[in-house]
Amino acid sequence: MLRIHFTAQDLEYVRLARRPDPLWEIVCSICRLQTDEGPVAFGPWRRAVVPRLRGTGGGADRAVALALRSLVPFGPYFPDFLTPAVDGGNADLRQGVDRVLSTPRTRLRRELTLLAESAPGVRPFLGEELARGDAAALRALGGLLTAYDAAFVAPYRPWIDAAVASDLAWRSRELAAGGTRALLETFRPMARWSPPVLEVTYPVDRDMHLGGRGLLLMPSYFCWRKPLTLVDGALLPTLVYPVEKPVLAAAPGSPGASLARLLGPTRAALLHEVTARGCATTSELARAVGCSLPNTSQQLAILREAGLAACRKEGRCTLHHPSPLGRQLLEGAASSRGTGTVSSRWR
Repeated sequence: MLRIHFTAQDLEYVRLARRPDPLWEIVCSICRLQTDEGPVAFGPWRRAVVPRLRGTGGGADRAVALALRSLVPFGPYFPDFLTPAVDGGNADLRQGVDRVLSTPRTRLRRELTLLAESAPGVRPFLGEELARGDAAALRALGGLLTAYDAAFVAPYRPWIDAAVASDLAWRSRELAAGGTRALLETFRPMARWSPPVLEVTYPVDRDMHLGGRGLLLMPSYFCWRKPLTLVDGALLPTLVYPVEKPVLAAAPGSPGASLARLLGPTRAALLHEVTARGCATTSELARAVGCSLPNTSQQLAILREAGLAACRKEGRCTLHHPSPLGRQLLEGAASSRGTGTVSSRWR
């Protein structure tokens, strides 16, 4: 259990990052490659990257993944310097890699020593050179992070961005309606707000005292079930949490008949409204398109069947949000292109 202790000042400085951190996505996805956890959520992605892991067409991608796995073994610890904290959570990959390469030598050695102690059978990539802060070793690490992102994460970013956008729309809605307390309540059941402490499901027993620094809430696609945080309590307090994943395998399954049903004007209007709003209740959508509640519910059900929308129950309300395929369909229609690239992405 992780207990995060808030003061009044901390509650005023709770932030919700507007997009996932690229380095946290790299680290979490490396962990997902080492287990079969989340077969529905991650199965299509794993199947898509298997050829790269097997070295099909050359072993460069496999070598990159293996080298980074030595720094991120599946277990209770990986070095904090691989995911440098950024206030606001808005760093891009290049900025993140630059921060990794500028890690002080004392911190490199300390964290690599912790890694060796927690995973004694693992030999980290250029471990001794990295621990010394060797410039060539750090450049090589930067190259690995960039190459891994290009091969294993970037091709699937439309799915990642869509899932995160839906999560942020929902939580931002709760924040606007009920303030920080309502926002923290959205993290049930993986976290429970018991003022002034947020109790988080965590692999080890730990207390985190924010001490007026606030808390950055970081959405992550590749994080699974339990939130993560930095080990070093002196760093910027960050809680990385998993967003709800769309069922990717359902999107390319059998779109022909389902998509044909979407040609009606009501469903088209609903899809536009759901995508534009990011998150909306059935009643809000019914008012927006001028349709009765029963008919709106029926049309939204058809959108969900086609894999173009999804929903979640929140109390008495049902909140609807677009799926990655729904976003792609609208983008394709706007640019007079089809949706074939969405399906082929997962073959």
